Amino acid sequence: MSVSRDPAAGALAGLRVVDASTLFAGPMAAMHLGDLGASVVKVEHPTKPDPSRTHGAAKDGVNLWWKTLGRNKRTVTANLGSDGGREVFLALAERSDVVIENFRPGTLERWGLGYEELSARNPRLVLARVSGFGQTGPYRTRPGFGTLAEAMSGFAAMTGEPDGPPTLPPFGLADGVASLATAFAIMTALSARERTGRGQVVDTAIVEPILAMLGPQITRWDQLGTVQARTGNRSSNNAPRNTYRTSDGHWVAVSTSAQSIAERVMRLVGRPELVDEPWFARGVDRARHADELDEAVGGWISRRTRDEVVAAFEEAQAAVAPVYDARDIVADPQFRALGTIHEIEDPELGPMLMQGPLFRLSENDGVIGFTGRPHGADTDEVLGELGFSAERVAELREAGAV
Repeated sequence: MSVSRDPAAGALAGLRVVDASTLFAGPMAAMHLGDLGASVVKVEHPTKPDPSRTHGAAKDGVNLWWKTLGRNKRTVTANLGSDGGREVFLALAERSDVVIENFRPGTLERWGLGYEELSARNPRLVLARVSGFGQTGPYRTRPGFGTLAEAMSGFAAMTGEPDGPPTLPPFGLADGVASLATAFAIMTALSARERTGRGQVVDTAIVEPILAMLGPQITRWDQLGTVQARTGNRSSNNAPRNTYRTSDGHWVAVSTSAQSIAERVMRLVGRPELVDEPWFARGVDRARHADELDEAVGGWISRRTRDEVVAAFEEAQAAVAPVYDARDIVADPQFRALGTIHEIEDPELGPMLMQGPLFRLSENDGVIGFTGRPHGADTDEVLGELGFSAERVAELREAGAV
């Protein structure tokens, strides 16, 4: 288990980011950058905080999701539709490297805060624009939530049981994938800036990154005229591949993407004769015999506890994983060895566990300096750093601009 360290030691220390986005894809991209040491300022409306502050579970009235999503971000309020809020935002953009926003296309321009205005103040600025369907096209002004992307990307159509409805994930999958794509795009634009000296606009449509992760569905339709059907936990590419229940009521997942693993599994469960069947030599052919293979593997697993199954598969060098929930993840020795779970001291709730950055670096590793801050907690401090006097901040607050 890891503990928080000084964010100034992170690989992106010195990078200045303004997070003016809400809900998940944009804020999560900013979180990834902050985890690696970037200085992130979260901008929220004075009376309408980021809705993610009210999503999910809470403890003693304190939202828990925000503690993760808002980590490593100082929080500032500004009404960007007001003259004073525009003044604050322009001052922030002038001294920053990156601005992340997810307003409907055209909104920043309506407020006089489009890239033309921002880059006039700061030609090196990278503006990352995250929306459901991108900055152009007939759907550009539609509300853009991850659920819509999961539906329109093909994900829902290929997920679920064969005789069941299309299935959506129980979490923000498309937003999470889009956050990774946005962070990657920002770093790409910053790399280009090293050569050109100029910033540019990043246009992330939430529907596109998840589509890119779903394999060759477009090419298959183009070349064969077929679409991937729903197969539940099974795969159309190999078998056995499923989740199976153990004798003590747990579940394990088995994968046989490699031919050698498939052979080891069948020998382990006492059905070596199946390996000699002509159809067993190719994954797609094994998938056509999934009923027979699942019966063999599932029957063997059902007579053993989870620990017995995992130990036997490991000894046979076959691929198995227990199906975990949060309780198992926190207790697992591999996650402990990796330092996946970080313990952070939160001012409101005390010691708090959360998942850490996405990867490790041998130098300048990712850090969690602090958990999500209260709404507007750092407004006075940040505006003071930008040169606003205490009197001017008071005027802006009186006018409802901050």
